[in-house]
Amino acid sequence: MIKLYETGAYLLNGETLVADDANASAILSSKLGQVPNKEDVSRGTMAYSILQAHNTSDNEKQLKIKFDCLTSHDITYVGIIQTARASGLEKFPIPYVLTNCHNSLCAVGGTINEDDHMFGLTCAQKYGGIYVPPHQAVIHQYAREMLAGCGKMILGSDSHTRYGALGTMAIGEGGGELAKQLLGRTYDVKCPEVVAIYLTGEPMKGVGPQDVALAIIGAVFNNGYVNNKVMEFVGPGVDKLSADFRIGIDVMTTETTCLSSIWKTDNTIKEFLDIHHRVDAYKELKPADVAYYNGVVYVDLSTIKPMIAMPFHPSNTYEIDFVNENLGDILADVEKRAKVSFGENCDFSLASKVINNKLYVDQGIIAGCAGGGFENICAAADILKNQYTGDDKFSLSVYPASTPIYMELVKNGAVAELMRSGAIVKTAFCGPCFGAGDTPANGAFSIRHSTRNFPNREGSKIQNGQLSSVALMDARSIAATAANKGFLTPATAMDVEYTGPTYFFDSRIYENRVYDSKGIAHPEVDIQFGPNIKDWPAMTALTEDLILRVASVIHDPVTTTDELIPSGETSSFRSNPLGLAEFTLSRKDPAYVGKSKAVREVEQTREEGGITFSPDYAEAFQTIKANFPEFDETKTGVGSTIYAVKPGDGSAREQAASCQKVLGGWANLAKSYATKRYRSNLINWGMLPFLFEEDDLPFDIDDFIYIPGIRSAIVEKKSEITAYVVKNNALTKFSVKLGDLTDDERKIILAGCLINYYKEN
Repeated sequence: MIKLYETGAYLLNGETLVADDANASAILSSKLGQVPNKEDVSRGTMAYSILQAHNTSDNEKQLKIKFDCLTSHDITYVGIIQTARASGLEKFPIPYVLTNCHNSLCAVGGTINEDDHMFGLTCAQKYGGIYVPPHQAVIHQYAREMLAGCGKMILGSDSHTRYGALGTMAIGEGGGELAKQLLGRTYDVKCPEVVAIYLTGEPMKGVGPQDVALAIIGAVFNNGYVNNKVMEFVGPGVDKLSADFRIGIDVMTTETTCLSSIWKTDNTIKEFLDIHHRVDAYKELKPADVAYYNGVVYVDLSTIKPMIAMPFHPSNTYEIDFVNENLGDILADVEKRAKVSFGENCDFSLASKVINNKLYVDQGIIAGCAGGGFENICAAADILKNQYTGDDKFSLSVYPASTPIYMELVKNGAVAELMRSGAIVKTAFCGPCFGAGDTPANGAFSIRHSTRNFPNREGSKIQNGQLSSVALMDARSIAATAANKGFLTPATAMDVEYTGPTYFFDSRIYENRVYDSKGIAHPEVDIQFGPNIKDWPAMTALTEDLILRVASVIHDPVTTTDELIPSGETSSFRSNPLGLAEFTLSRKDPAYVGKSKAVREVEQTREEGGITFSPDYAEAFQTIKANFPEFDETKTGVGSTIYAVKPGDGSAREQAASCQKVLGGWANLAKSYATKRYRSNLINWGMLPFLFEEDDLPFDIDDFIYIPGIRSAIVEKKSEITAYVVKNNALTKFSVKLGDLTDDERKIILAGCLINYYKEN
């Protein structure tokens, strides 16, 4: 059972919840002898204490955070360091870990991937960082093993930067926010609301962390219950969970669109840190005797059954038993979702996967920061002991999340059991999570203990007529399905004796291979560049007036960052801003790039002093001038824009915004933004995050939007901005909003991007 409180709640002594309703005063008086001040006890959460300990401002509600360390992987760190270098970077001021777990196969694009790795190694040497070579660990497992500590804060350039189970408040953001930290600046955010995730009971045998996580995601995603808030895990159920189990739930909190997460800590976490030779990183974390939460997600762990998130989102959740009992209805719903994502003419069906009223799966994957943990893989090995996966289409691949985990699985025999069953065990790699490994066959259906199952994220290309799909499940039920030769099976249907072997961490693996500068920079080291590593193109400051041309309109309820800039095949181009930009919206709106480039050419002509424009621009300018005689097209910036109902769900990758920018984008228009991190990415690249909250759009693709006085409006902090659709020789007036902007964010937008802002300051 999962229940969402309709009000906030008080938590007494970490155990007793008191809903903030009409009865609260009487209950609190009887238990405490008084009714506490709500604002005072709001400071009793773990999240509040950690945030304020890292807040450098004198305002507890407007935070300026400095983090303890930073983490990036090899499809983000090049752009981040290039941004910081262009802004005056001299040394990494705090530990910065550069992991290589996304392009680690070095399989696409010639020397591109290894060139990036050598760039990372030499930057770690030059600026005083830590470099984790390919196949050693996925980014988040290395952070768990070597960085996380109770009460710390870590910022990562990957959205699944979540170490709350280990007492660390971690946040995943776009690269601009990491560049700010590298330059000694702060992460500016309003003090977030905190929602209690109150766990009680104990999971039944065969239920794993992904099952619990999916149940929570299904309950809170669509209603935005924890959107941009902190999820704080409390309650007696926490004590029933191992460290690995907590970690497995925690990493998936990203899919709720929360800002961060934190868990109470105990001897279980102390033992985890001790195993990793870092017992000094432990301290007990718990809420104050009285703490107030802005909401509560009440989770009875004993009621959670094996879950599945059907395509095409982690929130599309069902109990596996329910899916098996209602295949026709569930698969019909998935087909409807496919039409939303791919269009009415989409030829997508899972009907052929139903054999004798059972759902057949083509592929199973257990991988990455969510699935590749020690306990998950040991449980899968227990299920597959003396079983085999069959010699038909179904295949199973397993990726331990780090080499230390892999070595221990070899020692305790789990790898042998998996391989004997027919599974393939591979090295630490994030590829199956974002479409750079194990892409299924056309029409195939994959089940994965990974983080996401967005449209085409598994690597298929709808523009080439390819379409496969992914469902998310726990490693235990994936192994049960494998033992059943590919027919969907919950782990609770298997009679298994789980061995629960003890984990031993061998630190020598990292000591012998990872480059750790210990914070000492070597400025004499020359950075090694490759031919694909390019500087950011020059970007202009915001002009007084602005003309936007609408290059794409997306009416889907939610637009993911994978749709804005696809994962997978683009990963080799992440170090080349213009090369990567060619993929922008390629799966969602293939015409976008051409339209944006045409707008960019007009702006480049204007910047160079040209005044010759095509007939459609000339007509638009003439219409504007008829109504605004002072209008001067040579002094008015021209850029493209997109409209999406709710863009930015999913990945933290800044390229979802920067690719639009380098193609000439100046703004987004949206009813709302799915995540803070996407909106921050827009701002850091000098793009206006406009809000247009009406359902009926006054504009369409190729329309012009004129915004007079936009620069002055930013300077004057106007809450509402007047704009005009220029069409058919007439102007149609409408209003947009920018939402809350900090003073620094306004300066970044005025400067044209973060790089320009730092050059000016």
